[in-house]
Amino acid sequence: MTDPFSLFNSWFAEARTTEINDSNAMTIATANAGGQPSARMVLLKGHGPDGFVFYTNQQSRKAGDIAENSQAAILFHWKSLRRQIRIEGHLSTVADATADAYFATRSRDSQLGAWASDQSRPLDNRATFEARFKEMTERFAGDDVSRPPHWSGYCLVPARFEFWQDQAHRLHERRAFVRNGEDWKEGLLYP
Repeated sequence: MTDPFSLFNSWFAEARTTEINDSNAMTIATANAGGQPSARMVLLKGHGPDGFVFYTNQQSRKAGDIAENSQAAILFHWKSLRRQIRIEGHLSTVADATADAYFATRSRDSQLGAWASDQSRPLDNRATFEARFKEMTERFAGDDVSRPPHWSGYCLVPARFEFWQDQAHRLHERRAFVRNGEDWKEGLLYP
């Protein structure tokens, strides 16, 4: 049996060399308490046996969904490799120290943008956002930009993986891994 994290690492390393843009881009699908689904692209910023990490504004729609329903799914699709990986599990917030450390690695403009944006909320016009960005630029002039209290990361802890490899005539290969306590149960799925 193959460890799903090792297989992910192998496929991800290959994607990092073949995908032209954002090989770490993934779709995250969430649903609110009423079951209304929503999907969007985010960037994977860390991964390992503990899970898959991305960062966002905690006042965004996705964060609202996560607060109501921590179950989610992520999807990596690498067209150049004709592969995809689906991962399902539950989300939890990363530690403040982890979020602080990642935030410090972002470009200054990205840091300022995190302060200026009311992510997912209506915006009357682009000029309003640009004015808020300018205000933040002035506010933090000459200082480090601290992480906003409403900005953090989430870690998806996997309960299920599916590795999909395109094959001729739609005879695709699908391998599933389902968490079984501390271990993983592996099996194949029909295409």
